[in-house]
Formats: sequence, C-alpha cells, structure tokens
Amino acid sequence: MKTKIVTIGKADSQERIEEKLADAGDIIRQGGLVAFPTETVYGLGGDALNPESSRKIYAAKGRPSDNPLIIHIADMAYLNRIVREIPDQARKLADAFWPGPLTMIFRKAEIVPHQTTGGLDTVAVRMPSHPLARLFIQKAGGYVAAPSANLSGKPSPTLAKYVVQDMDGRIDMIIDAEGVEIGLESTIVDVTSDVPVILRPGYITQQMLSRVVGEIDMDVTIYDDSSTQAPKAPGMKYRHYAPKGELVVVVGRPQKVVRYINEQAAMHEAEGKRTGIIGTQEMLAEYHAFSIKNAGSRNDANTVARQLYTFLREFDDENVSYIYAESFAETFADKGFGQAVMNRLLKAAGHKVVHV
Repeated sequence: MKTKIVTIGKADSQERIEEKLADAGDIIRQGGLVAFPTETVYGLGGDALNPESSRKIYAAKGRPSDNPLIIHIADMAYLNRIVREIPDQARKLADAFWPGPLTMIFRKAEIVPHQTTGGLDTVAVRMPSHPLARLFIQKAGGYVAAPSANLSGKPSPTLAKYVVQDMDGRIDMIIDAEGVEIGLESTIVDVTSDVPVILRPGYITQQMLSRVVGEIDMDVTIYDDSSTQAPKAPGMKYRHYAPKGELVVVVGRPQKVVRYINEQAAMHEAEGKRTGIIGTQEMLAEYHAFSIKNAGSRNDANTVARQLYTFLREFDDENVSYIYAESFAETFADKGFGQAVMNRLLKAAGHKVVHV
C-alpha cells in the first residue's frame, strides 16, 4: 500500500484545508485508514461503525483485538446514536470538558460493532478540541474510531514524522500538521456506574472531575499491571509507550538518584552500550551519559508530559540501549496531571522501578 502524506500548514487557506480534509474523509467513508492530529497525540482513524475498518486498525497497529477503540465525534448531537443512555453525570462532564481530552465509557447502542469495542458492550467516546480533528471527523461521517497512530506498544506519536515511521505503507493517508499540544492520551472515565471511575489518568484530572460531579473513583490497576481481566479502556492491560531500549524508573532522594543513574550509565558505556537519561532541569548538569533529555522543571507536569513520548522516540533514533528516568511521583504528588505522567512512564518501563 502507498501511503499519501498530506501537509496542512499555516499558509493553507480555509478552503484548501477543507478540500484536503474532504479527501481524507472520503477515505474513511470508503473503509480506509487516515492518521490525523488531535490535541493529545496523533490518532489512527477508521469508520467506527464499519467492522472491517476496525479490523484494519488492529492489523495496522499490530494491536490485540480485545483492546477497545475510542470513537471520536465532533458534536454532542452524534452521541445519542451510539450509546444506550447518557447519564446525568456524563452530561455534566461533557458540558465541562467537551470538546477536550476526556473520553467517557457508555453502554453501547446496537449500531456500534463489537469489533470497535474489543468485544465489550460498552463504548469509549471522545470529542477532541483540535479544530482539524473535529473538521476531519465531520468530513468522515461523524464517527471515527481512533487509537494512537503508532505500532502497538511503541510510544504514541506527537509528531507526524513518527506516524510516518510506524505507519508508512500500512494505511491510506497521514495528515501532517503541527505537533500536538498536550502530549499524553485523554483521561478515560467510566460513567456506567453510580460513581464514575477513572480508568486512565490524563490532562483532565481527578480533582477537576470531582469539582463537576462530586465523588470520583480511581481504578486500582492504573499503577499496577497485574490485572488479568479484559481491558475496558485503551491502555489498561498491555505494555504501552515502550522504547526499544530497557527503561527503568529510579525512585529516591535526588542526589542518590543521580549517583545511581550515573553509575549505571558508566557501566553500560564501558560495555559499549549507549545510555539515555530523562531528568529534570534542576538536576541535569549532574548527569553523565550518551543522551540526556531535559524534561523541564520538576514543578511543571505539563512540560514533562508534552515531551515524554518524543524523548522515548528520540532514544530509539539514537540507538540507546538503556534508559533511566527520574521518578515524578513525589515531584507531582497531589498535583493532578502528574498522575498521568507517572502512569505512562511506568507503562513504558514495564513497571521496572529501582528504589535507592
């Protein structure tokens, strides 16, 4: 398959943008696949109501078919057709956070194929805030199933060049626009029970959600990979976001963390292996390794989140064999979005943590 790459830039007129997205929408309507930018990460889109499109998505990603896909909509009016009911709590959350980086789990309507939901009777739905994403969804018929546009298990792409790296020759089209704003996937909340449950943390934090609907539970498996149940939402069961190199999260007092990481880096370098480090700018000057990434201030979870997946991809480009990352659990304790950063970091490391 030859993948068409369509660039949308600041010089494009609105008319030209509409033309390009109309072509992309036609591909979706005809059962093809298109990668497109959202405010979180790049998504890999197919017709959510076409079982064959969902099969193609799983095949292109090499993704297990019991890992549900998120249906993206562009307008609240589209929701009624694909869910059995919209609980009051869901309406309140939609009013507060849609369009935006929030996915909600509903009981699915019959029109939604089980191929899209990973065999479940629930469906994940999101309304992105990225203007290109919403216009593309409209051109595509209103219902676009879209996981992140990466090979399964690899870091989600925040730049189009990494979509090309993973998906060239596997899908019909890639829409190349500017880099994404947030850098981590959406928050996922199950609204099918009396008390909503966070299944995946993200930019919309537990504190933000509770201010709208009161009590919010957090799924106990978010920071634990021991569950044997079928995942109810993307990112719950399988190792995700992983670079090629072995990633370890190091927990402890800053000076002990630096000492341990430098010792490990020196050992690997002596063996002829490249080592990468993800550190906060406050400690950066003390590290010594082949590749050192500045995650920004330990007081700013947004900066860390925006760069995390790009760092992991860059380590792959640099053929780094071993990666050590500071833990941000203490840094971002009780600061909301830090929960999402640690969730993704632990998933990328396969929960390999060293305490020093």
